[in-house]
Amino acid sequence: MLKADDARARRIGIGLVTLATLCFALLDACAKWLVQDLPVFEVVWLRFAVHVVLMGVLLAPRHGWSLLQMKSPKLHLLRGSMLAAMTALNFWALQFLQLAETGAIQFSVPLLIALLSAWWLRERLDARRWIAIVTGFIGVLLVIRPGSQAFHPAILLSVMNALLYAAFNLLTRRMAATESPEALQLVSAICATLWLAPAALSVWQTPETLLQWGVIGLCGLMGGVGHLFVAQAHRHASAAVLGPFLYQQILYMTLWGWLVFAQVPDAFVVAGALVVVVSGLWLLWMEMRRA
Repeated sequence: MLKADDARARRIGIGLVTLATLCFALLDACAKWLVQDLPVFEVVWLRFAVHVVLMGVLLAPRHGWSLLQMKSPKLHLLRGSMLAAMTALNFWALQFLQLAETGAIQFSVPLLIALLSAWWLRERLDARRWIAIVTGFIGVLLVIRPGSQAFHPAILLSVMNALLYAAFNLLTRRMAATESPEALQLVSAICATLWLAPAALSVWQTPETLLQWGVIGLCGLMGGVGHLFVAQAHRHASAAVLGPFLYQQILYMTLWGWLVFAQVPDAFVVAGALVVVVSGLWLLWMEMRRA
């Protein structure tokens, strides 16, 4: 059941999305490290397989078979398929792009969510929010720089991922009205695991070190916990309210890129990230004033 659309519920939803972005930034850092030595489809499949096992162990004692109760099995199948596709696109792009670059491209998602939610969910945005969202999108363009030498074809993979991610967020919002957060994150992960198994097995390469297995486990844990936070957040606030707060993930992804891969963003990436962050903070300020 969705919570009442009031100031307290929106703040809780924003807080949960913040935790989710922390998890997803660490997930992407783990994935980028793994795909340097292991096939992409194998890493994606292991991410979901570990997700299913860990979340099943953590949640089953409390929720039992209710974890698998579904009001809309077809929507769960669709959501799981979208999750598998967008994760594969993201991990593939991470082979070639910096974490800060893929993170910045994902921040076209709030603009796409606003456009789709205004049409599909009948949610209204005032002029100031439109200005903030469009400004954030200009920051993303500074990072992408289409037509310049800095443009890499793998960016198109991230763009496709952003399109899917926007639709995925809206679908999650719709399903959150009738499905439990635990079922949302676990059933979709099971679907993704089944979809990806043939591709993963066809390119299988056994991880050779304990460190690789440890990072695989962390990858699955961050994915499971992150999606649980997202599902809970959509029970407290609308997609248009939550979408802009995905912006902050660029800070965490840039930090991991520097700490793990010694990748320092250039001036355009930094400038674009600043524009994105400022627009996100502006949206936060307007949301707090409305509250």
